[in-house]
Amino acid sequence: MDYRHPLSFGVSVEPSADALETAFQLADLADTAGLDLVAVQDHPYQSTHLDLWTLMTLLAARTRRVSVMSDVADLQLRPPTMLAKAAASLAVATGGRVRLGVGGGAFPDAIAHMGGTPRRGRQMVGYADESVQILRAALRGGRVRVESEHHHVDGYQAGPATPTPVPVLLGSQQPKMLAVTGRSADGWVSPLNVYVPPLEVAWRQEAIDEAARTEGREPAEISRTYNVIGALGAVPGAPGVVGGTDRWIDTLTSWALELGFDTFVFWPVLDHARQVAQFAAEVVPAVKQAVARERGLHD
Repeated sequence: MDYRHPLSFGVSVEPSADALETAFQLADLADTAGLDLVAVQDHPYQSTHLDLWTLMTLLAARTRRVSVMSDVADLQLRPPTMLAKAAASLAVATGGRVRLGVGGGAFPDAIAHMGGTPRRGRQMVGYADESVQILRAALRGGRVRVESEHHHVDGYQAGPATPTPVPVLLGSQQPKMLAVTGRSADGWVSPLNVYVPPLEVAWRQEAIDEAARTEGREPAEISRTYNVIGALGAVPGAPGVVGGTDRWIDTLTSWALELGFDTFVFWPVLDHARQVAQFAAEVVPAVKQAVARERGLHD
């Protein structure tokens, strides 16, 4: 299962207020070491967390190459028209270095505590589906009108025009949200490999593909991002992928060629700067070479 997208690699930074300098350090390192993106999670109901979009803007302002990615923005706390405006604005300011990952909102009680509407089950899925469609329409520009169960957008004139398209990627793991991904989103963002382990990926990819085909889309149009927690080296008890460079190279290569992922976001569990530097210098180039070699054999 290889959709043959170009590979990209990034790092997740911790959005805690007391980890701001580390986030800056890792973003700078990603920018200079050749990584493709810096990802930020969104849990604004955590009192220690900085606001997602404020932190993304700070990271984008201090870098020159890497894209910034919301991994993933909570749609129940961030209305889609305003989220599209924020993404378009940042894309204009950075020359297009934005990937917009969004999610339906996994913690409805926490959302309610912040004054949001705590949608669950069918309501959450329907709201997310409509939100993704609004986001994609608004990011294309022009006038947006939606009158539906969950949204009332009466002729919003979307913009500004972005220098390159901003992809709308949906975080999902259960069948109904995976179907939304296939029908409506530009890409899939899988939860961490400890929550969606490799053995549970294939049926999810197939669910996305089936929904895409039903909608008249080619499954290969949809990008696939895997959040990967782990450690390079011998780190007893660490979660996720743990081992030397060779293990990481073999693992990510197989996940690209056999599981269909094209983007890998590294979540280092310790010694973050050293781990990210090693990941960028030793793992990323080797995975790209191995995947290119294997794809070349089948061209």
